[in-house]
Amino acid sequence: MKPRTYILPIALILFSVNTRTPLAGDRGLSNHGSPIPQKNDFNWGLESIRANKNLNQSQQQKEIIVAVIDTGVDKNHEYLKEALWKNLGEVGKDHLGRDKETNGIDDDQNGFVDDFQGWNFTESNNDITDYHGHGTHIAGIISGRHPQNQIRTSLTTQTKLMVLKYYDPSKASVENLRNTIKAIHYAVKMGAHIINYSSGGIEPSRLEQKAIEWANRKNVLFVTAAGNEASNLDEKGYYPADYDLPNILSVTAHDRRYRVLSSSNYGAKTVDIAAPGENILSCLPGSKYGLMTGTSQATAFVSGLAALILAKYSRYLAPFETKHYILESLKREKALMGKTKTEGRIEVLRALSMRGSSADSSGRGIDEQSQKIKEEKLMSLPLIKALNNPFN
Repeated sequence: MKPRTYILPIALILFSVNTRTPLAGDRGLSNHGSPIPQKNDFNWGLESIRANKNLNQSQQQKEIIVAVIDTGVDKNHEYLKEALWKNLGEVGKDHLGRDKETNGIDDDQNGFVDDFQGWNFTESNNDITDYHGHGTHIAGIISGRHPQNQIRTSLTTQTKLMVLKYYDPSKASVENLRNTIKAIHYAVKMGAHIINYSSGGIEPSRLEQKAIEWANRKNVLFVTAAGNEASNLDEKGYYPADYDLPNILSVTAHDRRYRVLSSSNYGAKTVDIAAPGENILSCLPGSKYGLMTGTSQATAFVSGLAALILAKYSRYLAPFETKHYILESLKREKALMGKTKTEGRIEVLRALSMRGSSADSSGRGIDEQSQKIKEEKLMSLPLIKALNNPFN
């Protein structure tokens, strides 16, 4: 299939699928454009998962970092600019009084120069500009910022987005895969709690799998799209969604009637859960807004929910604990029978209302002090060295 681009007036809506090479994974983006529905349908996804604007004040306790491995982001978007993560080692003034963001020096000695908001792995620089639209759209969903009525309808307002640009449609699939692996390493080393990856391909990669295994050892949740090939993943794999790892949450997309989209992959043994993915309104470059459909959008909803769960508790939860909250609090639907492991869809209020789970009683989570010590140790290692030998 050749790359396809859909452009609608005002809103840029894109779908790019990189034809897979025999040597590596197709790292195409998991969404496609859709016609714009009536205005009163704009926030159906938020309504279906029961996210409301009062959750932030009553539930959120601490800041959570979500690494968005995608096409970049519009860092000047009116709804996103305040949600972007900042690398504290690359902000402020250096010893000569120069701005660390632009002084051309690797101030924090992590191997990346001026990476104050993330990194562009396609060009090996700090330009995270989104020329596609996909990454900006995903970032808008995760951040919980919504354009209708100029309010935040919210998953969580304290989520900070670490922008990691990995995808370039002009480059071979093997390059996009390599950039994916590098981005995972960066996210873990720089303290991300969640990685959102709305991409994948039908061939597995051992290096990618090892990177996600390493993320699990560092207690990073990996939320990823099941893909949009209308395939049964129990019979035909899609990666990284199909790696059997405890920190992976694989997500398919459902419509307003809670049916898996005709374009979405599914699997009773392989796909974890469903989330809204049809005609989802979110941010686009140029401080604009538009609709996209696919498992990419569904994945972003789950990442937003995971961030809200992590933010609620005084200690940091391990990935298996966060997954427990999400999977045990789902809303089962007849329409999802035989389509996912759980036959359910996410629901925010149910997840935040859970009591007496293993995450509350087992004592196996990570308290804030030990997490801080661990992150300080990780930050002391140059990232270039870590990328050369990332699985220690």
